[in-house]
Amino acid sequence: MPAGHISRVRALYRRILLLHRLLPPDLKALGDQYVKDEFRRHKTVYAAVLWQQANENRQNSTEKACFGTALPAERLDDFRDEQIGQLQELMQEATKPNRQFSITESRKPKF
Repeated sequence: MPAGHISRVRALYRRILLLHRLLPPDLKALGDQYVKDEFRRHKTVYAAVLWQQANENRQNSTEKACFGTALPAERLDDFRDEQIGQLQELMQEATKPNRQFSITESRKPKF
């Protein structure tokens, strides 16, 4: 959850509880319990809605991510043989189906 959203929700919660101080004790207790339960019920809804929206965006995105630009054949004439070889190696590495490295998060820092 974004920090700004959390602070606004907490401020709203505190403001409602402050307003309940003006109520008679029985109504204050009832109102406080209702607000507490209502905020708890909606606490997980925000995360679930964000997750659902992220999945919808991912599913609706039919375009494949594209990086870089196409290099026209006439531009290759401007390169030296060594540079063309480097471009060829780069293309082969970039289009490999299997990734060479596996990135995982470690739980403990290694010293």
